[in-house]
Amino acid sequence: MDCILDRLKGRKRKEQQREELRRPDFWVETSDSVSHLCRFDADGHLSVKVLTDSRPVVQRVVESFLNKFFPLGYPYSVNEGYLTYTQFRALQHFSSAALSVLSTQSLLFAAGLRPTPAQATAVSWILKDGMQHAGKLICSSMGARMDAEPKSWRILADVLYDLGTGLEVLSPLCPNLFLEVAGLGNFAKGMAVVAARATRLPIYSSFAKEGNLSDLFAKGEAISTLFNVVGMGVGIQLASTVCSSLQGKLLVAPLLSAIHIYSVTEEMRAAPVNTLNPQRTAMIVANFVKTGRISSPADLRYRENLLFPDRIIEEAGNVKVGLPLRNVMQNFSKLKELKEIFPDEKFLISHKGKKTCMILEHNATGEDALRGWLVAAFAAADLEKSNTQSQTVMMSAYAKMETIFPMLLSELKTRGWHTDQFLDGNGCRFSF
Repeated sequence: MDCILDRLKGRKRKEQQREELRRPDFWVETSDSVSHLCRFDADGHLSVKVLTDSRPVVQRVVESFLNKFFPLGYPYSVNEGYLTYTQFRALQHFSSAALSVLSTQSLLFAAGLRPTPAQATAVSWILKDGMQHAGKLICSSMGARMDAEPKSWRILADVLYDLGTGLEVLSPLCPNLFLEVAGLGNFAKGMAVVAARATRLPIYSSFAKEGNLSDLFAKGEAISTLFNVVGMGVGIQLASTVCSSLQGKLLVAPLLSAIHIYSVTEEMRAAPVNTLNPQRTAMIVANFVKTGRISSPADLRYRENLLFPDRIIEEAGNVKVGLPLRNVMQNFSKLKELKEIFPDEKFLISHKGKKTCMILEHNATGEDALRGWLVAAFAAADLEKSNTQSQTVMMSAYAKMETIFPMLLSELKTRGWHTDQFLDGNGCRFSF
């Protein structure tokens, strides 16, 4: 019996030895001119070591920079426009940081203090705890509008920030009003901080292509930090040379502010926001009615009006959304008539002069808004061509919308639009 057991154990040992001979102890992987030696240690853990790297030094530095400041898999892991957005974001933070150094120096001189770091911190905290918090509280009530128009509010945030900074730069001109001027400046800055932070997530979300929102956010903050530090360095240099006098600051500060606002404007124009709001919905419908094509978020990004986002687009039916129902329906018969035309819809449409008023139910989505907008656009086009009664035209436009909407919705989702919500910025909605 013992002999049989010894024979079985010997056979098992030989099989294990043959298995170990067949299994490689290490292997080499080569990709992009880099060779890696891969090996399992005694505990089964994988270790990787670079054997050769034939890439030029410049390429290695560039790839190292991309890995630290750009999302993993860039440029294939982000949507179109991310590089342009990042370039102007870097320029924006650079100019803002340099301008901030000049304003802090002016504040200290206006207060009669020597510009030491400790005193700068004390002044900063006194102002932040007062007027800046008041600005934050006031601006925080406008969150829904920021969701609807994140680009416009982001630009407004930087305008407010530069306005506050400009007041600080000018504070030495009226030292007797130091607290008032500095407090007002920090009030504007407080509003700017809330608006900038609130709009950051919608902007980053527009670039996330592979569910990599956290990676985008982290790399964006890395770029902001890097260029803030560089900008502060340049600001310190300017403060001790060209801008050591108030006259120098009055020349350089407007230039830095102009660069700052220009950068954030181009930054926002590059962002392909893919949520539906009144302006983007109207642009989609207008382009579809005119050409039969569905625009993607990237197609519309440079055509959005960031200064007047509430503009009415004629080709999309002159639709105005979000008005109170009581201002549109003056009598019950009109309301009953519209409910009969749109019995199962979450929108109501009524013509008021050349304008088309659309009211949405509380739980209406982006798809409901699109349906209503298409009806309004088709009806407006038919009313221009004929003298038919408004009710007949509306019913015909509704039937036309029902025919094409499934195809339109499918193509919209394929093009990257999110249709589950309609962000109208706290517009009035109804419910029965």
